[in-house]
Amino acid sequence: MPRVSRRALLQLIGTGGLATAITPRQAAAEQAAAQATRAMPTPRIRDITVIETAPGGVRLTVVKITTDQAGLYGYGCATFTQRADLIKPAVERYLKPLLIGKTTDRIEDIWQASYMSSYWRNGPVLNNAISGVDQALWDIKGRQAGMPVYQLLGGKTREAVDCYGHASGNEIAQVINSAKGYIAQGFRHVRVQVGVPGMAGYAAGQGTVKPVVGLTPGPVFEPAYYVRRAMQLFEACRKELGDEIELLHDVHERVSPNQGVQFCKEAEKFKLFFVEDPVSPEDIAYFRQIRQQCATPIAMGELFNSPHEWQGLVAERLIDYIRMHISQMGGLTPARKVAAFAEQFGVKTAWHGPGDVSPIGHMANVMLGLATHNFGINEYSPFNARTQEIFKGCPVMKDGYLYASELPGWGIEVDEKLAAAAPFGAEQGERGRLNGGWGELRRRDGTVIKQE
Repeated sequence: MPRVSRRALLQLIGTGGLATAITPRQAAAEQAAAQATRAMPTPRIRDITVIETAPGGVRLTVVKITTDQAGLYGYGCATFTQRADLIKPAVERYLKPLLIGKTTDRIEDIWQASYMSSYWRNGPVLNNAISGVDQALWDIKGRQAGMPVYQLLGGKTREAVDCYGHASGNEIAQVINSAKGYIAQGFRHVRVQVGVPGMAGYAAGQGTVKPVVGLTPGPVFEPAYYVRRAMQLFEACRKELGDEIELLHDVHERVSPNQGVQFCKEAEKFKLFFVEDPVSPEDIAYFRQIRQQCATPIAMGELFNSPHEWQGLVAERLIDYIRMHISQMGGLTPARKVAAFAEQFGVKTAWHGPGDVSPIGHMANVMLGLATHNFGINEYSPFNARTQEIFKGCPVMKDGYLYASELPGWGIEVDEKLAAAAPFGAEQGERGRLNGGWGELRRRDGTVIKQE
């Protein structure tokens, strides 16, 4: 039967002659082709707004881009908890005037224009503001296409992303019990952190012993005590949990560079999945010493803002996992480039996914992980009930794997009324006094130490 033109099809529909002219199957095909090829104007940015919300006392920042097409909009994560109040003016007073009226299809071009617009570049405030815009544009493109974002990146290379949970405690026995809880849920990877008696620590307290008193008021941390305590933890974990569970640990850069080298050497015998941030971004030249002296896998990157910080580490194969915070580095657009760059050097991804990332940011981690061949591991932080009420469609955890939404874009809708009912300023204690910022951590003699 000859092919019926779309004009003829429309005429037949109007006259009622369709049923006798073509089969239902051919009519459906013609209608699908007409819908797919009809000219539609490219959406333009009509408005850019910022949603600030703190469910559970954690400050989350989301950028919303509204287009000139009814019902078409997108969300992006721009969360920078420690300086949360600076992101909204960066977006609304600087990026918004630059971008209003631009078409939403030119994601790369908009990223470059936004990046160059401040003259001084690679700062955390600017990067997070750009990230919110960038991720919102990817959300819009996915909604237009009727596809989840991972499909726009080339589709799945795996069914779900493997995750690690956070097991911590003041005492080693508490850490082991916490790890067993994750293992019972199906996790194959567990990060273990333990407190140092009498001292402040990362992800764990000082226990019930009397606090160590320093020469200045406030919490005390001594790196040498922590290093010895961590090795005791690893030994106990291997004894109690066995060799099949993958153990991870975060030094959180709280030791001297030389101690970081020693830490990785001593940890080698425990066969950790990785040691994270053994030295700070200011001391990355020490990774050469670590690589020369041991085979402990190293993860690094959550504090990086600039490509100049990670390019050398990856190109010289000095780390095994690249672990940037996607909003801190500027969004999905640069993150997918880093993943492709790292693949050429055998470096895997382990994007930063703490509790102070919005569900949209976590979904970006998951979808990029699904589409990235050199994916390594995903950090898991559970979403509290209030967060899930505000962000409809959070990634789903099952048996230690996170599953992405199959809905278009990120697959997440933000209830803006509920978000407004959980405003900034709910933090308690020191974090509240410092407006969400981090406090001081000092050695016994009063010296401020680096910390994340």
